[in-house]
Amino acid sequence: MARPASTSIAAHFRKLPDLRVRRTRRHALVDILLITLCAAICGAADWVAIARFGRAKRKWFRGFLTLRHGIPSHDIFGRVFAALDPDAFRTAFLAWVQTVAEELPGEVIAVDGKTLRRTFDTASAKAAIHRVSAWAAAQGLCLGQIKTEAKSNEITAIPKLPEVLALAGRVVTIEAMGCQTAIARTIHAKGGDYVLSPKGHQTRLHDDIRTFFVDARAYAFRDLPHTTTETVDGDHGRIEARRAWATDDLAWLA
Repeated sequence: MARPASTSIAAHFRKLPDLRVRRTRRHALVDILLITLCAAICGAADWVAIARFGRAKRKWFRGFLTLRHGIPSHDIFGRVFAALDPDAFRTAFLAWVQTVAEELPGEVIAVDGKTLRRTFDTASAKAAIHRVSAWAAAQGLCLGQIKTEAKSNEITAIPKLPEVLALAGRVVTIEAMGCQTAIARTIHAKGGDYVLSPKGHQTRLHDDIRTFFVDARAYAFRDLPHTTTETVDGDHGRIEARRAWATDDLAWLA
C-alpha cells in the first residue's frame, strides 16, 4: 500500500535543489536521500556503511526507487551530501518529520539542550557546540533542533522550537531553564499541553508552589479539585513508592 502523500519522504525532498553538474547526475537525488535516510535510521554511521546497506537492501529499494545505475558508491553519497544546501535540506527534513509526528497523537515531546562531545577547538578558542532539540519520546525521533552558542542561550533558543512544531494534542516537557511564561503561552496557543519544572533558580515560584501543595496535603485537599497517582517499583533489594498530586486550581499563579 502506498504511503499517504503527507508522510511521503520523496514528496518532501523532491523539490530539494540538486546542485550537481548535470552530466554527473547518474543517480537520482531522491534515491540517494532515501537510501541514506533508511540506512541512518537502521544505524549506519558513515558513507561506507550507507552504501553497504543500500547494496544489502537493493531488491527492496527497487520496489519504489528508480535506481537506473544501481546503488551509488560511498564516494557518491559523500559528494552529494557535501554539495547540498544545508538550510534547504533541514527545511525539507523537518517538514517530513512534522507530518510523521502529526500521526502520533498524544506523543510526549521532550525539549532539552545537549553539548556535543569533541566539538570544541582549544587552538582556535572555539567553544563546544550546544544544541536544543525536541524529541518525540516514544519514537526516539528528533522533531527539531537549534544550535546555540552556549548553554546560557537556551533561554532564547527554546522558544523558537515550539513555534515550528506541530503541538496539537501533544505534551511538551521542558527542563527548568525553559520554565518561562512566554514558552507556556506558545505551546498552549498551538493546542499543546506542557510540563515545566520550576527549580531553585526561580526561588519565588518554586517556593510558592511548594507551600501551596504542603498546605493542600495538610488539609487533605479539602474543597480542592485534584488527582492522585502512585507507583511502586522494586529493584536492588528495595521497594520505592512514589506519589504525585495534581490540580488545575492554580489561578493564583496568573
